Amino acid sequence: MNQFDTVAMVDWSGGNDTGPRPRKDAIWMGVTRDGVDEEPVYIRNRMEAERIVAGLIEQELAAGRRLFVGFDFPFGFPAGFAERLTGRADPFAVWDWLEKRIEDGPKTNNRFDLAAEINARFPGTGPFWFNGLKRDIPGLPRKNSREGHGLPERRVAEERTPGAFTCWQTGGAGAVGGQVLTGLPVLNRLRRRFSGQVAVWPFEPLDRPVAFVEIWPGLINRAVKRAESAGGIRDAHQVRLLARAVAGLHPDDRDAMLTIDAPEEGWIMGLGHEDKLNRAAGETLKPPPLRDDCFALPAGVDWTPVDEALALLRDRLQPVVGVTRRALGEARGQVLAEKVVAQRANPPQANTAVDGYGFAHASLGDGDQVLPLVKGRAAAGKPFPGQVPEGSAVRVLTGAALPQGVDTVILQEDVRVGEREIAFRAGIRPGANTRKAGEDVAAGETILTPGRVLTPADLALCAAVGVAALATYEPLRVAVISTGDELVEAGGKAGEGQIYDANRPMLTALVEEFGYRAVDLGRVPDDRAALRKALDRGAAEADVILTSGGASSGDEDHVSALLNEAGAMAEWRIALKPGRPLALGVWGGTPVFGLPGNPVAAMVCTLVFARPAMALMAGQGWVEPQGFEVPAGFSKAKKPGRREYLRARMREGRAEAFKSEGSGRISGLSWAEGLVELPDGAAQIEPGDPVRYIPFGSFR
Repeated sequence: MNQFDTVAMVDWSGGNDTGPRPRKDAIWMGVTRDGVDEEPVYIRNRMEAERIVAGLIEQELAAGRRLFVGFDFPFGFPAGFAERLTGRADPFAVWDWLEKRIEDGPKTNNRFDLAAEINARFPGTGPFWFNGLKRDIPGLPRKNSREGHGLPERRVAEERTPGAFTCWQTGGAGAVGGQVLTGLPVLNRLRRRFSGQVAVWPFEPLDRPVAFVEIWPGLINRAVKRAESAGGIRDAHQVRLLARAVAGLHPDDRDAMLTIDAPEEGWIMGLGHEDKLNRAAGETLKPPPLRDDCFALPAGVDWTPVDEALALLRDRLQPVVGVTRRALGEARGQVLAEKVVAQRANPPQANTAVDGYGFAHASLGDGDQVLPLVKGRAAAGKPFPGQVPEGSAVRVLTGAALPQGVDTVILQEDVRVGEREIAFRAGIRPGANTRKAGEDVAAGETILTPGRVLTPADLALCAAVGVAALATYEPLRVAVISTGDELVEAGGKAGEGQIYDANRPMLTALVEEFGYRAVDLGRVPDDRAALRKALDRGAAEADVILTSGGASSGDEDHVSALLNEAGAMAEWRIALKPGRPLALGVWGGTPVFGLPGNPVAAMVCTLVFARPAMALMAGQGWVEPQGFEVPAGFSKAKKPGRREYLRARMREGRAEAFKSEGSGRISGLSWAEGLVELPDGAAQIEPGDPVRYIPFGSFR
């Protein structure tokens, strides 16, 4: 089944004209075209709705786009109704019957009288009920007091839909009967107007450019409620989100929803697949929180080697962010959550790679060639009509689909053109200057895999193979907190013993450089109540919390104390220079990285430990920074027992190390362009010896 290029959702109304200003309980239409949502359209009455839907169909047909139009009222009645009303068990016979008899205008319609007329054709009191007019209508009860008509109360689909109204109720809040009586005649006129272009699901196979489909916004009630909580008109949210949901469905999910056998009653598309629709509508699917003990070290562990610490993080962490769908224009830099499959081949048809002349190679004889030239040409987007006769040539331009009868193209510079013929030398090979269909990407091929950070080139590839929306992880939100009485804001007045807070601007910038959203929670003094409040806010507003300072076990190390108090603390003493203490814990279900207070150590620990851990939590997977073996431009005697990271940069093909290893020398971070990683064991480094250099860019 082909992908729909444009999805429209119409929320119908059986009531009167609702006036010029947008309001609820009116007709609304939402459109998602090529994965991009448009602003919902307010429609004041059914006459306007018919005109607008007809205009949309004309527009999409003219553009060659395949259109899905969803409506939120039943397309059929319970089994047995069609045959007893029209003599045929055919839902379209009911559509014809209603169109001939309904009288509809902006301020009035005869739906209640028509319901009474139908009741008179059935035994008992007939199936329809609810008279919404002040005058009595013989044969139409005001309340549900029907008997003897012999029809089911609901369709099978409605029996499986909690809270669904019966189509026999012609009015009242939430009723659909009036919508059916006024809506089906409109659909019937549109179907006849665009004869041969519209297929109605599930009564007809969806093999035409336009599909009319019954689908109800109530299926995505969770997503609608979330949008409604931010304000606005519920009906407008419904049509926008449901159009987005259908457009964003995976093709296999969409096809499963459309594989239904209900030839008389019809069906509600998506019934039983509500979770998939809600996710496609933008509902965030979140994984369970981390366990409080996820950072606990095995018994007896004291100093933890770097590689063991990294392995523990990799084994115990998981994605913590939700999944949503985004149009291509919103997906750059996001992390892909599901594999992407090509909806069509690239190129979709065999085409020409140059401007020239096309022909069938098998029709060439020996020696130099003279071929008659057929009238017309093939250009990109404007294919040649018909077939090129064997032994003839046709003018072709770069990117044009190869006409039938053409498999080889000769460059125009290699051709002499006469009157209605061309001449060229012998020797051109079969298939020259052409591109095969699918030679880049085949239809159904997996083009991108989960965990990839989407690039502009990825978006171009997706667009080329017909993919308009992608399932991506929500961006990781990282709260940053600086702790300590000694800290003041840069630019403020620093008293005796106070320093400016260098960590927060550094860490928030790193977070954003990684592609995440920084939540700056400011500076917190050495006060446990204040820190507890900040951690509570971080757990509420972020997926990960980074703190700096207070990560060891001293009197004023309140980060460690609070995590211990919560029973979710592991103080990892890493065999690392700089940055031994690393407090890891969980606060309110949110992982906390308690970094050292020294800016050099805080940055090194962030790059070495927090960066790959956050990538894993963001859905990207574990990211190993890429290092390079380069000659050393320095001397260094290293003792065994700890891994060391030197601030470094490349100059003239060698790695230079900063003049001082002091962890208080912040200027070295600015001077450096990367880190030199020295192994855990003893080492004697001399100029020219190979060392592992990791550019800062490898951590991004």
